[in-house]
Amino acid sequence: MEREFDRQTERVELLSMLTSSSGHRRTQLIEEYQRRSEAAFAPATLRNYKLTLRLFEKWCHETGRNPEPPVPSDTIAAWVDDMGGKIAFNTIGTRLWGIAELHRSRFLPSPTRHRLVALSLKGVKRKYGAMQKQAPPLGKKEVLKAIGSLGSSRRDLRDKALLWIATDTWCRASEIVAFRVKDLIRQDDDSSLLYVARSKTDQYGYGAYAFLSAKGTRDVLAWIAEAQLEATDPIITKSQKGGQHRPLDSVTVSRILKRCTGRKDVSAHSTRVGGVHDAFRLGCDLSSIMIAGRWASPEMPARYGKRILASQSAAAKVSQAFDVETAQDNGEEA
Repeated sequence: MEREFDRQTERVELLSMLTSSSGHRRTQLIEEYQRRSEAAFAPATLRNYKLTLRLFEKWCHETGRNPEPPVPSDTIAAWVDDMGGKIAFNTIGTRLWGIAELHRSRFLPSPTRHRLVALSLKGVKRKYGAMQKQAPPLGKKEVLKAIGSLGSSRRDLRDKALLWIATDTWCRASEIVAFRVKDLIRQDDDSSLLYVARSKTDQYGYGAYAFLSAKGTRDVLAWIAEAQLEATDPIITKSQKGGQHRPLDSVTVSRILKRCTGRKDVSAHSTRVGGVHDAFRLGCDLSSIMIAGRWASPEMPARYGKRILASQSAAAKVSQAFDVETAQDNGEEA
């Protein structure tokens, strides 16, 4: 309780100090906050923040409201109501973070913490639900079939390397395109590890490792040799001969997966979801799945495996057991 009181006191003192500061000093602090936030936040976070501000300003102009902070809490509540059913509930939360950050950057109290906004969020969640749209799974069997259909052209060699990395490592697109040749660490059994320097959940670069099978290693090395990549070059780069060795855009990973598999519904995240589905089917425990996908909590892999887990639940096992028992009683084959 004492620590909480001290933090609140510090906030009040800061706001009091800013209120009494000259306009020039306040402007200096706001500029310094902007400079420091650009260094502290990941590029994707900054892009989402700027997108949120553009969308909020557009909505305010369309509805005759003022987007300049401090924004009234009822305006934010009305914006939440308007977003309900149009975008995912989690995305609404991200947009509200952007509005809160806008106010923090001006050293103003955030309207997103007001009870009106909380009630609006509850109303949207109750009416439209909070289910997140999940990428369709792309399991290893289907990926291996796609790899087997590829030839020996430069593009095919590059695509094989990408498909192996995607299906073996369960990495996100941003991680796949960030791998450099020096991140490939060979092991005695001909498999490899890929060093994940940074990720969505590791912005400070503590690092992690992802597994690459022996066959995957073979095809990745074949592509590295064909493209004559150096240690600091990205592994997944353009396939054109003589081109600069630059990493592909994350969106391109999804395009390649669609082209190679012939499925228009998959994305770069599909091999991550598919890997979890395969693991649950094989009876892998949740802790080993978390390690493979580098998850800090069981929430996401459990969410990915909802359908598979339902088929392996106690209810499913009881039904299967009684099906066998009934078949035996009737003299039928189970």
